[in-house]
Amino acid sequence: MIFRHSERIWADYPGLGAGALHAAGITPTADVSARIAPFLDIARDRLAGGSESELPEIQAWRRTFSLMGLKPTQYRCASEALLRRFRQEGALPAIHPVIDLCNAVSLAFAIPVAVFDTARIAGGLEVRPAAGDESYLTFGGGTEAPEPGEVIFADAAGSAHARRWTNRQSALSAIRPETADVLIVAEAQHNGAAADVERLLGTVATELREVWNTPSRRAMLSPATPDFAFSGAPD
Repeated sequence: MIFRHSERIWADYPGLGAGALHAAGITPTADVSARIAPFLDIARDRLAGGSESELPEIQAWRRTFSLMGLKPTQYRCASEALLRRFRQEGALPAIHPVIDLCNAVSLAFAIPVAVFDTARIAGGLEVRPAAGDESYLTFGGGTEAPEPGEVIFADAAGSAHARRWTNRQSALSAIRPETADVLIVAEAQHNGAAADVERLLGTVATELREVWNTPSRRAMLSPATPDFAFSGAPD
C-alpha cells in the first residue's frame, strides 16, 4: 500500500512538511507512562509562556484552515485540540499505549500526529480534496459525506479516514486492542516544518523501539518523492 499527498495538495500548500512511519508488532499492554512524561513536561514548559494559539506550529495550521474556508476556532488541528485540553485539564486520558505515546509527542512538538490501523485501510491512503461521495465513519457510529473539495485522507474504497485534513480522524481505522500494524503520519506548515517533522518521526521511531522492541521504517515526503510504501512488515 502507498501513502501519499496528491499533486493538488503539494501545489496548494508548498510549505507543507510531511512524513510517514510504518511499524508492526504493536501490543495494547505496554506501559508508556514513564516514556511520555518528558514530552508532557516539554508541553507544559511551552504552554507556560502563553496559550497554544500563540505557538508558531499552531498559528500556521490556523492560517491553513482559513485558506480551506474553515473557522480556525471552530475546527482545530489535532495538535491544537490536544494542547488545549492538556492546558485546561493538566493531563490526557489513556487510550492505547501507541496513541498515548504519539499524543505526548504531538504535544511536545505542537504538530498533528495521526495513527492508523493499516488493516482497516483499503489499497492505500491519499491526502486529497474530497469528491463529496466518500464515506466517513464517526466515533458515534454514524456516517458522514465530506464536502466536495474538503481535504481528506481517502483510501481506494472511498472511505475518508480523516476529515478537514488534520482536524479529525475516522473511527474506521482507529487503533484497537487487536491493532498490530500502524501507519503514523505527521504534517506541519510552519517555517522549518520539514526539519521538525523529521525530528518528530525520529523521536517516535526511538520510542517504538524502546517500548515494543519493534523496527520501523519512515520517510519524509515531498512533491519529488510523494509516495511512502507501507504494506508488509517493516525492514
